[in-house]
Amino acid sequence: MATITISPKYQVVIPKEVREKLHLKRGQKMTVVLKGGVVYLIPEKPLQSFRGFLKGMDTRDIREDERRDCFNVARKDPQKGFSTVC
Repeated sequence: MATITISPKYQVVIPKEVREKLHLKRGQKMTVVLKGGVVYLIPEKPLQSFRGFLKGMDTRDIREDERRDCFNVARKDPQKGFSTVC
C-alpha cells in the first residue's frame, strides 16, 4: 500500500505502480466518491470499452422482465394499483 501527500493546492499524485496497473492516462477523467469516510477515485471509461462485455450472457431469466410486466399491468388497470398486481 502506498502513501500519498495532499499538495497545498489539494492535489495528489497517483503512484506509478497504480497508474500502470490501471492503465491510467494523462488527462483521464475520474469520478470521486465519498463513502463512509473513504475517498474512492474511479476511472471513467469510454462507452466503446464496454462493447461486447455481455456477449454470451443468458437473458432468459432476468428478474426485471417480471417487474416490467407488473408495471404494464398496473398501468392498464389503475383501479388495482401496483401493490395488488405484483
